[in-house]
Amino acid sequence: MNINTPKLTVVGAGPGDEDLITLKAIKAIESANVILYDALINESLLKYASKDVELVFVGKRKGCYAFQQDQINELIVTKAKEKGHVVRLKGGDPFIFGRGAEEIDYVREFGLETYVVPGISSSLAVPAYQGIPLTKRGVSESFWVVTATTKDHALSTDVELAAKSTATIVILMGMHKLKEIVKVFYAENKRNVPVAIIQNGTRDNEKVGIGTIRNIQQVVKENELAAPAIIVIGEVVKHRAVLNSIQQAVENK
Repeated sequence: MNINTPKLTVVGAGPGDEDLITLKAIKAIESANVILYDALINESLLKYASKDVELVFVGKRKGCYAFQQDQINELIVTKAKEKGHVVRLKGGDPFIFGRGAEEIDYVREFGLETYVVPGISSSLAVPAYQGIPLTKRGVSESFWVVTATTKDHALSTDVELAAKSTATIVILMGMHKLKEIVKVFYAENKRNVPVAIIQNGTRDNEKVGIGTIRNIQQVVKENELAAPAIIVIGEVVKHRAVLNSIQQAVENK
């Protein structure tokens, strides 16, 4: 890549723990002239950027947008033509409900070179950090990863389809739809299915609540759980392993 060529690299920053980022992602951050970053990234990752980089926060916090998506798309093009290499830094993996594909589609119309650095998806890593296997022989043969909320802010119909299956179900962006999700599973007579809700997964301030469809709303209230959080529904929650802290193991090595 020519350093002066207008280009976009969409980078997955991983689920939250700053160590869960790839070497390729770090190299992209180091080479960026401009970094547009989201609210869900661990901002400590910005330490890898050069001292001359331009940092622009374009995320959403508590329903408030710093930029609308159309504005972000236009900003990528403007900054790339002005400064060269733009890194779009996103939490998790940019192609799993990260809108990375939309941004690439847009900027290609303006002749920008485009690259993608996959990230470790929170849908996989967050349950794993809690010892929850999304698949386990004899328990779960598959898993769904579903967004609870459509672009029209309605509950995704895929939640209803997933509830009919025997698969493990991982629901992203679902805390504001939890009451509706519970209703869907009640309709499938699955009120006793185990549920885990994990807030700020893989971070130092991670919180978790374990229950069933029947009582999970009460568990959320008692544990004061809120977004950002991942909902895991399925028998695998009962097979949660007790894990030693990976961070502690590394420190004690």
